[in-house]
Amino acid sequence: MKKIIVVNDKIQKNYSYELSEKIGNNFNPEFKPDLSPKKMLELGVFGGKYMTDCKKEFPKDWFLKAKLCSKRHDPHLNLFGVNASQPLSVWKEKGWIHPNDPRGWFQWYCRYYFGRRHKDDQRQIKRWKAIKRHIAQIKKNCYPGDLDCRRKQRQAVLHWAYDSRKI
Repeated sequence: MKKIIVVNDKIQKNYSYELSEKIGNNFNPEFKPDLSPKKMLELGVFGGKYMTDCKKEFPKDWFLKAKLCSKRHDPHLNLFGVNASQPLSVWKEKGWIHPNDPRGWFQWYCRYYFGRRHKDDQRQIKRWKAIKRHIAQIKKNCYPGDLDCRRKQRQAVLHWAYDSRKI
């Protein structure tokens, strides 16, 4: 399977990449996200603002039930109803943004899930694995099924494709 995707939106002009895997398949064995990008968007992530300007790049069905707001970041759209995001400017300052994925980790994940494999995969998977420490804190401090416990932390791990509702 070889398919070239050409991106031409406000942030990325004339960027293209190749899909080398079928959608949702052949992940690195160390990378086992609980949720697909589609499911994350349906549940409510990033205050609904993320990915509103690049929907043409991904399958239309990812956005059918997505909780989005193209005008502003709205924490009420998040599954846990709280803001658990840092501004993109903070991510840039910390050097977490790869030039090919200027919107950050979730953009990388969407493209990885979609079938792109990239030189930044190992770094991003390492960052994803590091979030497990937050899952451990939720398990340690919350009763099973108590979704009101540590809502901000639960929303944050949701942004990384971990589903704390299963804890």
